[in-house]
Amino acid sequence: MSFTCKDTKLDGVKLITPATAFEDFRGDYVEIYNRDIYRNAGIVADFKQDDYATNRKHVLRGMHGDDKTEKLVKCVYGSLYMVAVQADESHPQFMQWQSFNLTSTNRHQVYVPAKYGIGYLVMSDVGIFHYKQTTYYEETKQFTVKWNDPRAKIWWPVADPILSERDF
Repeated sequence: MSFTCKDTKLDGVKLITPATAFEDFRGDYVEIYNRDIYRNAGIVADFKQDDYATNRKHVLRGMHGDDKTEKLVKCVYGSLYMVAVQADESHPQFMQWQSFNLTSTNRHQVYVPAKYGIGYLVMSDVGIFHYKQTTYYEETKQFTVKWNDPRAKIWWPVADPILSERDF
């Protein structure tokens, strides 16, 4: 499988298929990040922190972001419905969104610039969401766009997801 990096309908958001994948009777091998390859594709982010979250089916996390952090996100296990929404009120695409189906088998990644909120809904029994970020996590600096904000009109495949208090 060769590396691909495609622009999306949202300014700066990119859909990526990893550079290396090898499969045989033992399993598979995937190179999920190579700084030089990503920089050659225009993603020059200086990632500082990696995190992952494990959640059960129909948990919706997000929509969170801040004005400084760039993210590279993927599904390590299971299946996720991921959404990015432009949250900068001064941007012409304010409250426009795009969804992505991220699975451990399609290996897609999404690069998301600062000022976007991101969230995801777990579609499999268990899902593991991984993200690299260019700043150290500071919850007090984050904004939240409600998953059902009427300005964005985001379509979710589940009408009544499992939410944290922060995301209600």
